[in-house]
Amino acid sequence: MAETPTLYEWAGGTDAFVRLTKAFYARVTDDELLGPLFARMDPEHFRYVALWLAEVFGGPAVYTEEHGGYSHMVAKHLGMAITEPQRRRWIELIQDAADEAGLPDDPEFRAAFLGYLEWGTRLAKQNSQPGADVVPQAPVPHWGWGVAPPYLPG
Repeated sequence: MAETPTLYEWAGGTDAFVRLTKAFYARVTDDELLGPLFARMDPEHFRYVALWLAEVFGGPAVYTEEHGGYSHMVAKHLGMAITEPQRRRWIELIQDAADEAGLPDDPEFRAAFLGYLEWGTRLAKQNSQPGADVVPQAPVPHWGWGVAPPYLPG
């Protein structure tokens, strides 16, 4: 039997994550809840996040090599005071963007994808609060399939 692909491979590689983040940030800029958080966003922000997600889901370590890895990502959220409604809206919009970008819609992939998004946004919210006790150094998480691997018809 062939080796199980990474979530990165199953999604379609870096190009898929670029499509995802482009679609997502197009929604964010006009969003009532999230727009203010990203008002001064670098025009290339979507690419940086695409590289982060690609690395998290098993792709090359480009975000770490070019942008500083976990500590850089954590630093981007400090002091933002992300609210629970903002976190939930982020989750909603990125799922819509995943549909638009043509990411796989099989339950196994989407469960693993959403699992990371829930974990990551909750951590970002926690780290963004004033006076948060933040872990500044850690490896970039590497997310996998969890319980159910990809469905491959026999």
